[in-house]
Amino acid sequence: MKKAVRFTKMQGAGNDYIYVDNSLYAIANPEEAAIKLSDRHTGIGGDGLVLIGRPSDTDSADFTMRIFNADGSEAMMCGNASRCIGKYVHDKNLTQKTAIRLATLSGVKTLKLHLDAEGNTKSVTVDMLEPALSCPEQYDETSCGHLTAAFHTFIGTFVSMGNPHFVIFTDDIEHTDLAKYGSLLEHNPAFPQRCNIEFAQVIEKDKIRTRVWERGSGITMACGTGACATAVAAAVTGRAGRHSTIVMDGGELDILWDEADNHVYLTGGAEFVFDGEVYL
Repeated sequence: MKKAVRFTKMQGAGNDYIYVDNSLYAIANPEEAAIKLSDRHTGIGGDGLVLIGRPSDTDSADFTMRIFNADGSEAMMCGNASRCIGKYVHDKNLTQKTAIRLATLSGVKTLKLHLDAEGNTKSVTVDMLEPALSCPEQYDETSCGHLTAAFHTFIGTFVSMGNPHFVIFTDDIEHTDLAKYGSLLEHNPAFPQRCNIEFAQVIEKDKIRTRVWERGSGITMACGTGACATAVAAAVTGRAGRHSTIVMDGGELDILWDEADNHVYLTGGAEFVFDGEVYL
């Protein structure tokens, strides 16, 4: 029997997800639900499904996040979705805290909320923890810096922000065939668990235009972890400093790779789009 489930559509820099309070509505098959609900023609439409939960150990975190891509695969982390959760739990009066600990599959992230004059969340800073700059064991270390797709060789930088990213700098980002090469590189044999792909171009000092192909979702308007990975890749290759602005299709994100603790801090807006009810 189908049951009614309340949801909230939210977006951060154009990265749009469907949010469900998992403590009120148990989703028996979130993988299947993500595929159904994310369809922009026959469903709600979005880059995936996010489930907000309550941890069993409240000493370690305030809330939990599970995120499922539009193809049903589960992601480790999403910076834009994390910011939206911060706004969701605060502005819907689930907490009065402005420093929120969020448990994800890639660890507990701290969300710092910035409020407007009315006390609503205007923007959120996420402590994304430390980046990893070497290929993890499940990836092919010998080839994940130089990849070939459709007879083109791409030189990139591998950065993990809790999930894997391959960042490629180019001088002509707007004419890069993101759909073609993003799809091919995501499934490159160097990445047996697939990979997120970013094409980036420095447009002025510490300002980088980035287009993203997300593992499991395809072309998206923005990617928070992808913005962080791009900023880190730009810093380690000498293209930018440790504080940069990443310009994505859906808006700008502020990224600080702090020398003091080696953590990456992601700051950007989060917005409600609409609430609704769907039958699952």
